Amino acid sequence: MDTDIAPAGVADFHRILADHPRYWGERDLRSLHLLALVQEFGSTCLVARAEDGIRGYVFGFVTPDGTGYVHLIATRDDARGTGLGRQLYTAFAEAAERHGAQRLKAITSVGNTGSIAFHRSLGFEAEVVDDYDGPGRAMAVFHRDLPLDMP
Repeated sequence: MDTDIAPAGVADFHRILADHPRYWGERDLRSLHLLALVQEFGSTCLVARAEDGIRGYVFGFVTPDGTGYVHLIATRDDARGTGLGRQLYTAFAEAAERHGAQRLKAITSVGNTGSIAFHRSLGFEAEVVDDYDGPGRAMAVFHRDLPLDMP
């Protein structure tokens, strides 16, 4: 099935929230989905659309110091293992570079072994940073330089 990766709109955002369990399973991460990101950073918040709906998305932005920060990336349950996550990261990296990004950054919980393995497979370096998300809340922090040449 053909998939088109394009900037996310408000309607896409609401569709993603309506289908939240298809992307995140039992984890309720709706509070991390910020409409302001889509409104203010629309060119770096991307959705992968197909005839059967939104198969995946990445919400991110470029910081003033030239870092393309990936806030959320998810693929729908029936799109996992297809390479769509890599395609979304590539599209985000290209959009971030157009906005002056020189590196990428993302974070996840230290127990999210799937996300850690995925980011490492993309060539990210990972480190655990104590108190990153507040006292006693360590996070796995990923970094890698651009351009994003996939391994």
